[in-house]
Amino acid sequence: MTRTTPKQPGRVRVAVIGGGRNCEHEVSLASAASVRSALDPAVYDVLALTIGRDGLWQDAGGRPLAGTAAQSLSAALGLLAGCDVAFPAVHGPYGEDGTLAALLDLADVPYVGAGVRGGALAMDKWATKLVAEAVGVAVAPGCLVTADDADQVVFDGPVVVKPVAAGSSHGVSLVMRAPDLAPALADALRLDDRVLVEELVVGREVDLAVLRRADGSLTVGPPLEIVLDDGRLFDTEQKYDGGARFLLPAPLSADEHDQLVEASLALFTALSCRGVARCDFFLTADGPVLNEVNTMPGMTAQSQVPKMFAQQGLSYPALLDELVRGALRPAPRTTATERSFA
Repeated sequence: MTRTTPKQPGRVRVAVIGGGRNCEHEVSLASAASVRSALDPAVYDVLALTIGRDGLWQDAGGRPLAGTAAQSLSAALGLLAGCDVAFPAVHGPYGEDGTLAALLDLADVPYVGAGVRGGALAMDKWATKLVAEAVGVAVAPGCLVTADDADQVVFDGPVVVKPVAAGSSHGVSLVMRAPDLAPALADALRLDDRVLVEELVVGREVDLAVLRRADGSLTVGPPLEIVLDDGRLFDTEQKYDGGARFLLPAPLSADEHDQLVEASLALFTALSCRGVARCDFFLTADGPVLNEVNTMPGMTAQSQVPKMFAQQGLSYPALLDELVRGALRPAPRTTATERSFA
């Protein structure tokens, strides 16, 4: 039986959950480790939990809590019951998609981040597109494809092929020639049973982060532009090999900035996001076009969202503190919004 040290009087016990049963396992481990190390030890007692690739929950030493996934989950729930709040730093399927949120809701454990509805909607890129269109945010024209109709897709110019609900750009391909379409679809279908085929959008890649502070107000961080070589996607390789260059804050006109802020706030609200979410756009000559929304974005000190808010004056530990306090004291609905950026 796994035991934890007694919680110190006056401090908050936070269970930081990392790992996960998906292709973003390693990224989630990095986010969780960074969160654990940055939480103020004068305020927080931290319990480390990891979900292995095999579904076994593990303790801080990497030891399985029990012999099967179900038994280890049961043991993890016992540990979570002794915590004040959970910080599920798990990206991608079986984590960010509402799965962990549902578990924590059923266990009556407060948690950082989107709830079941917000996580599930935002993780599903097709559903996100439908919501975005409904609130007036432009999306790339495209279609939904399954294995049953993949051979019927007609190539009509450059397209981007992506799994509907994978993460870190795994399975995403830029297709410039008709012969490359079928292999791209096959690659994406290996990760998901539904795939999006979208027309290539030409524009600057600009991301914004929306934070619901502990007092309930919404803050939009400074925009970040991703600069890549011509003809390249911000794919998995570019995300983690240092090949991309970031401009922070992104050089925008007042009108461009306002359009992106309004779109981000509309999406955050319509998708039922909580905590923090990153909204990724292509800024075109006709205005912003949504790429995707991440409800549990990368959360190391060097990740995009912490960098955005640090630029605004909110340090990484202070950002984490806002998220944890917001989870502990659910903020009332409000229209208060801060829109400034450095």
